[in-house]
Formats: sequence, structure tokens, C-alpha cells
Amino acid sequence: MPDAAAPRIYVTGASGTGTSTLGAALAEALAVPHVDTDAHYWAPSEVPFTVKAAIPDQLETIAAALGQGGWVWSGSADGWGDPLIGDATLIVFLTLPGAQRLARLKARERRLYGDRIAPGGDMERVHREFMTWAAGYDDPYFGGRSLHRHRTWLARQAAPVMELSGADPVTALVARVCADL
Repeated sequence: MPDAAAPRIYVTGASGTGTSTLGAALAEALAVPHVDTDAHYWAPSEVPFTVKAAIPDQLETIAAALGQGGWVWSGSADGWGDPLIGDATLIVFLTLPGAQRLARLKARERRLYGDRIAPGGDMERVHREFMTWAAGYDDPYFGGRSLHRHRTWLARQAAPVMELSGADPVTALVARVCADL
């Protein structure tokens, strides 16, 4: 049974809004564990982010990492992660205009993978598919993670939802969240 007094914060939003960055900063400020969805969603593979772990395995490893006290969990696990997200005391939803998100993602991918995502690189196709997928977020008819799907899911949550702009400095975002705890 989770510790009712400890904050349990779920930080979500589109890829590139800063959920992982804010999650890590909040966890540090609150001295609680930070769990990022991508560390559990994807199975180890030669080409990163190409093999999904089984959902029961994801839930098991995330639950173990969250523990029983306070925590900050970042990423997007709406739907499949609901059994664990239900323990959150606050949901932070980060937004950012599409062009800014895609620019951040492109820069991050270049920094992490360099020539692997360049033409002829072993991750070129995966990178191109990821960027196309990420660009679909603002399309209400997109079949993947989308703003429409996020807002529909957020409206059903029992925990309070705080919507913030991922364009704001991380220190300001941390201060705003901590002030509301």
C-alpha cells in the first residue's frame, strides 16, 4: 500500500515536451525516486526503441521501481499504465507547440545517436518513423499518442491535473509543482 503522505506525481505529455527532464528535476527536488516510462517500455535491443517489452513486464518493473513511498513517474503510459497511475496524487501534463517539440526531438536524437540516424545509418529508418509518429500528435485523427487522446484520458483521472508549458524553464516548472503539493 503506497504511503498516503508522500507525493506521487505522474508527468506526461507529447514526446519532446520535457516530461523526462521535469520528472528527473522534480524527483531530485522532492528526494524521491524518478522512473521514466521508456526505461521499462522498451526491451533491450541493438537498435534502441524497436522492441516493446510485454505490458505485464512493464507494469511489474515500474511498480518495483516506484516502491511504496513518494515518486515521480514520467512518460506516457495512459491506458496500459492506469493500474499504477491510479496511485498518483498529482498528474502534470506538459504541452508545447509542435514545431518546438519536433526541433527538440531532432536535436536530442542527433545528440544521442549521431551518424546512426543520418542517411545510411543503422537507425535512419527508425528515426524517420519516430519523427513522423511524433509529428502526428497534434492531429486529432492520429491513431497513436495524440493531444486529443491525452485530453480525453486526463478528463477521466481522479487525481488533480496541472497543465504546464514545456517552454517554461525547468526550475520554474519545479517551483510551480512544488507550490501546489
